[in-house]
Amino acid sequence: MTSEAFIETYMDFHPNRSGLVLKNKENGECIFLEGVNHCRVQHAKPYQCKGFPNSWNFSGWQKVCEAIPVPVKPEHEKGI
Repeated sequence: MTSEAFIETYMDFHPNRSGLVLKNKENGECIFLEGVNHCRVQHAKPYQCKGFPNSWNFSGWQKVCEAIPVPVKPEHEKGI
């Protein structure tokens, strides 16, 4: 799939039009979510998902999602 086809099929403009975000299903779930917590693109998750919920910073996100931010160790403490 070309980048252009992916963008047209699976992306929308961010509400403030500052960039692109993944589309949601009609029920508000991620377009790539199947069943309970099964991501169809796990191996290629975009940043929007990889950083969830720690990188979510839009006002009121806690009202639309029950996830709790997880403490993340700084890079120098990860043993990389």
